[in-house]
Amino acid sequence: MSGFSNFAVSFTIISILSGCLTLYGYGMITGGPVLIVWGWPFVGLMTLLVGLSMAEVCSSFPTAGGLYYWAAKLAPSHGPLWSWFTGWFNFIGQVAVTAGIDFGAAQFLNALLDIQGWFTATPGHTVLLFGLILVLHGALNTFGVRLVALLNNISVWWHVVGVLLIVGALAIAPAHHQSTSFVFTHFANTTGWHSTLYVAALGLLLAQYTFTGYDASAHMTEETHDAARSGPRGIVMSIVVSLLAGWVLLIGITYAIQNYAGELGSSTGVPPAQIFIDAVGATGGKLLLLVVIGAQLFCGMSSVTANSRMIYAFSRDGALPGSALWHRINGRTRTPTNAVWLAAAGAFVLGLPYLWNATAYAAVTSIAVIGLYIAYVIPTFLRLRQGDAFQRGPWHLGRWSGIVGVLAVGWVVIITVLFMLPQASPVTVHTFNYAPIAVVAVIGFAGIWWAASAREWFTGPKVQGTAEELAAVERDLGTV
Repeated sequence: MSGFSNFAVSFTIISILSGCLTLYGYGMITGGPVLIVWGWPFVGLMTLLVGLSMAEVCSSFPTAGGLYYWAAKLAPSHGPLWSWFTGWFNFIGQVAVTAGIDFGAAQFLNALLDIQGWFTATPGHTVLLFGLILVLHGALNTFGVRLVALLNNISVWWHVVGVLLIVGALAIAPAHHQSTSFVFTHFANTTGWHSTLYVAALGLLLAQYTFTGYDASAHMTEETHDAARSGPRGIVMSIVVSLLAGWVLLIGITYAIQNYAGELGSSTGVPPAQIFIDAVGATGGKLLLLVVIGAQLFCGMSSVTANSRMIYAFSRDGALPGSALWHRINGRTRTPTNAVWLAAAGAFVLGLPYLWNATAYAAVTSIAVIGLYIAYVIPTFLRLRQGDAFQRGPWHLGRWSGIVGVLAVGWVVIITVLFMLPQASPVTVHTFNYAPIAVVAVIGFAGIWWAASAREWFTGPKVQGTAEELAAVERDLGTV
């Protein structure tokens, strides 16, 4: 991959047309416009601190193992233990973010089909479409890295042009727009909670979930030219470009709201779909929905790519049950096909609770944020402990490294606690945030396995072969 392709993977997984819009309805009830509009740049800047710290470490250790490999190399002692749990947090976060992206695509696709009168928007139908989309993305990733790289490059321009098209249509077509005061100051709360501060904090999930997946640039470094520079640049630039474009998108959609209560309570369950229809008419609204769905499908495809590379690297070191199967490389495409299908299957399992839990989607996004960000920040924490002993790569933060790292660690501690809290009141079986249960179950399993067995044989990540073997892989790729 080129440096641009590496950036494209992370930018596509962040996917402002996916994260911003799939959780827009959630944002409408947890703070409303003021949190949607101002929460985005605040969270984006905090995320940039996390990304800068991650990029600095990536420059020193450009490898597909990414985060858990870094943890092993940076830990002053007990490297295998740090690596083990970093890998498991990353695994659950990667699977959850894949589930969140493709489930959001299924919701928007079902909304479009419902508007057309072809397929009613019900939980069962959404889960069915979710499964079919995962199969599509598994199949695409089976064909190899060159096809995925091409589609990712197309995806970048799809997102940029798509944002301009949506914002332009919503700015020109509607006869009525919300006031600037409404867009930038109106607070809304229909969560059942009565604390403004608590609800506002919950509302940050919209932005924080969207700003996930940029570790994909690290996982793809073994397939990227000049990885020690291209990987870090991919991480940072994907965050910066998404921050700017996403803010424009959110402001444009919020100005175009015609009927807040009606669009929030849309029969499709997808408020942005109803906002599009109300603002630009049925035909135009459907076309905008197609743009969004296309972006979400690109995003899900890239997420499966990054997830499979992490699974491949982690199982290459024996850290997943059935590792011998998951790290097997397809002889024709030289890609980890089995890992691709494990990523898809794991994501489907996480989405199933939506059949009986109306808040399940928000829980999946919380799991993604918690799992990924803990994995993101552990290497930064270990790098801070090394101090001047840290061996910098060609891309680094210089004298700002320490303060940026401390702020990044502090922010992740806050959001980890925040997104495990109940999101709706009263808390019932239908509104319960099952994110803590899923995270504890996975980490509990990893902890028991470590104590019972893995501590005796898991020595941390391994390098994939000799320089000669890697050169042979490159030659094979050239013939695919």
